[in-house]
Amino acid sequence: MAARIAGKEQAAVVVPTSGGRYDVHLQARQRVAVYWEEEAAEVRRCTWFYKGDKDNKFIPYSEAFSEELEEAYMIAVTLGEWKKKLESPNREVIILHNPKLMVHYHPVASSDDWVSTPTEQGRPRTVKRGVENIAVEIPNGEPLQIDHLLSCFTVNDFRNVSLSMLQSHFRKAQEQQQVGRVEFLPVNWHSSLHSTGVDVDLERITLPSINRLRHFINDTILDVFFYNSSTYCQTIVDTVASEMNRLHRLFLQRNPHFRGGVSIAGHSLGSLILFDLLTNQKADPEEQEHCVQGSRTTSSMGGIEEVKEILKKLELSEYCDVFEKEKMDRQALFLCTENNLKEMGIPLGPRMKILHYISSETGMKGQSSAAPGHSEGGAEPGSPSQLGDSSEDGRSCQYRDVGLGQVSANYPQLNYKPSIFFAFGSPIGMFLTVRGVKRIDPNYSLPTCKGFFNIFHPFDPVAYRIEPMIVPELEFEPMLLPHHKGRKRMHLELKEGLTRMSVDLKNNLLGSLRVAWQSFTRSPVPALEAGSSEAEAEAEAGTEKQPDTKAEEPPAAVKEETPPINVGRLNGGNRIDYVLQEKPIESFNEYLFALQGHLCYWESEDTVLLVLKEIYQTQGITLDQPLPGSQ
Repeated sequence: MAARIAGKEQAAVVVPTSGGRYDVHLQARQRVAVYWEEEAAEVRRCTWFYKGDKDNKFIPYSEAFSEELEEAYMIAVTLGEWKKKLESPNREVIILHNPKLMVHYHPVASSDDWVSTPTEQGRPRTVKRGVENIAVEIPNGEPLQIDHLLSCFTVNDFRNVSLSMLQSHFRKAQEQQQVGRVEFLPVNWHSSLHSTGVDVDLERITLPSINRLRHFINDTILDVFFYNSSTYCQTIVDTVASEMNRLHRLFLQRNPHFRGGVSIAGHSLGSLILFDLLTNQKADPEEQEHCVQGSRTTSSMGGIEEVKEILKKLELSEYCDVFEKEKMDRQALFLCTENNLKEMGIPLGPRMKILHYISSETGMKGQSSAAPGHSEGGAEPGSPSQLGDSSEDGRSCQYRDVGLGQVSANYPQLNYKPSIFFAFGSPIGMFLTVRGVKRIDPNYSLPTCKGFFNIFHPFDPVAYRIEPMIVPELEFEPMLLPHHKGRKRMHLELKEGLTRMSVDLKNNLLGSLRVAWQSFTRSPVPALEAGSSEAEAEAEAGTEKQPDTKAEEPPAAVKEETPPINVGRLNGGNRIDYVLQEKPIESFNEYLFALQGHLCYWESEDTVLLVLKEIYQTQGITLDQPLPGSQ
């Protein structure tokens, strides 16, 4: 009875492995994936081994044959009868000569199949009992503490690289037990889409030539057309949202003490799907009202600054304080009458200038009422119908309008609020532009997600920027992603050094020519000697001043720092676009490494380090050593 109970308990024993992503069922001897579908793997209790052919590693026998070997071994030890010969299920011969010499022979096929029997031919292989003295590197496993959950469309080597980066860049926090690890769970939506039978339909109409290329197009690129199809768009967003909710729910069930945040990451088309999903989430009423109030305050402050620019343009800057005291923004200015300006104490001349400006601007608005982003009747300044102007509600961003090209779909709601959204090699900017969006409202932010990072390789043919759509009037470079070893790649430093050297040589040459020309033109002809002495003095003064001017110049590192740029609230006021540093071999031919540039993110230490840095920054944990050039 006790043995039966023990057997039932053993059958119920399930051991989580690989950070809880797999379960090992001891009775069934199977390792089963928890969060995704995968064929179960065999698990063996290893007691007998033999050396393999190639790498000299010990390979375990099956449990059933190991029991036969153990029984034969115990009989030989007990009775002292050695040179036992056993035949494995694969018709291999194992001979037990003595406790220290046991060999394994692979079968050698005879030319006559009728007399094919196991023989002792071939090179013998060592047989070993037990695991003692076997040089096996058993990994320590992943930390039990999970600090954050990241749902992403692809994982690949991302998880292993993140563990390596945690050990090298968060060592102090690990020693203080402040940091455990980030769990990465893949969101599988591609197989659900292609299980609808569309692949069979495509196969019938696909041409037989260039088979591999056509298969790649059918398997990947056509997903873009599927997403823009009203037939499949709803299927895609439903699958993505339900899978993300399922993973989150199952993760909390298996980790009931988890109190960390959740972030999401998408690659290529996956990032666009996530972006559309996030833009259609509904914020809590309290948060929405708070965001609306904050948007109104931001819009009002921006309006006052705009009025100051108008007054400066009209050479009336001395009246800025008067308009600021009256809290006069652009919309209020355009509603002013002459009596209002008179009551504010504005003299007649400035009043006429302001009124003339208002009438001329109003006339221009009336003429351009048919422009994209304006209503037919002519939108008032600051109204929501103006594409790119600040609206009272910062969330009324026009790229969520179905009329601007987005496929009509009922977007499901996620059962959690992501902390950060990471987009890798993303075509979001291109799709928004094609849909008719010329500018993203600087006051706009994702309803339930505070952070947004657009990360791309410089040669990625699918990636597009986001920041120029928020600040179109400025031209500025994306943030250069710091190298995980703390410096720029050598070929980039060499390129910048050569560029800086050529600029310095050019400036020095022009400076010398300028001094020589000034000394020549200023020297009077009668007093040539006096003039030459003055020229020499000027030249000496110029040479003496050169070190001073060079000393006053900021160092190269300071020159490279980009001045703060306001890129709106989409990433909480922080920069959005981050570009990777290309490898030296990639700089030789951009086209040759274009495809690799689109697939490099999941193995990139620089990308993983940025993700970890931003995730742990939300918990108040920083890198051991700040990376140069990081925000």
